[in-house]
Amino acid sequence: MATISEYFQYLRDRQQPALIPFITAGDPDLETTAEALRILDRNGADFIELGVPYSDPLADGPVIQAAATRALQRGTKLEQVLEMLQEVTPSLKASIILFNYYNPILHRGIKTFLAEIAKAGVQGLVVPDLPLEEAEELIQTAGTFGIEVILLVAPTSSRDRIEAIARKSQGFIYLVSVTGVTGIRSQIQDRVKYLLTDLRSVTDKPIGVGFGISSPEQAYQIKEWGADAVIVGSAFVKRLAEGTPSQGLQAIEQLCRELKAAITETPTLQGVGIGHGA
Repeated sequence: MATISEYFQYLRDRQQPALIPFITAGDPDLETTAEALRILDRNGADFIELGVPYSDPLADGPVIQAAATRALQRGTKLEQVLEMLQEVTPSLKASIILFNYYNPILHRGIKTFLAEIAKAGVQGLVVPDLPLEEAEELIQTAGTFGIEVILLVAPTSSRDRIEAIARKSQGFIYLVSVTGVTGIRSQIQDRVKYLLTDLRSVTDKPIGVGFGISSPEQAYQIKEWGADAVIVGSAFVKRLAEGTPSQGLQAIEQLCRELKAAITETPTLQGVGIGHGA
């Protein structure tokens, strides 16, 4: 299987942006998570970001926090998530990017953690609370396991910091579109366009935009502004949690198809969900 970097180059050669859905492992249960991964893979996901439930998810908004709480209440543990992935990843075309907070990694030991997730077929890692100044050991060790560590750039980052993060990030650069936590927002701020421009001026690495994108119209706008990837989390997590597991799976299948169509075709936008706003 191609690395994340290699697949981004494949997509760039075809002028095709990537779709990256996010779901929380274990919500409503790991059997549903496994089926969700298969469904997203079949319906246009180029990569899939899988959140490991954590008791203190600082970067997550209410929808994903609630999903993590439900998963933890059901007893979901990293070991079970990785066992599930080990069974599912061989059948997926999309690479799995694990979203995991740093404390559990430190507790387990960096090398042990990376060995375990590599065995489960994980190819990328996002650690939202890992400061750049402390990332070197994780990045270097991850490289020995064929795992790319994806770093986040915040809207408040200085130009010097943006340049430093861009140099270190692997696979792609994760541009956070808002100041704050994840969540569904009615509009995408125009400043994302300028953040993309600023980031483009210091790096040629792929850029994925996440936090706050929930609709096909918003995904299309992010693509038009020049992003290499559109990352959608809370909208998938919310739909998967509504109704029965079967209804949730049908809902995320439809959303995945709609988002994929929006970034590969030209939908009628008519001002829906795009412009100035929170």
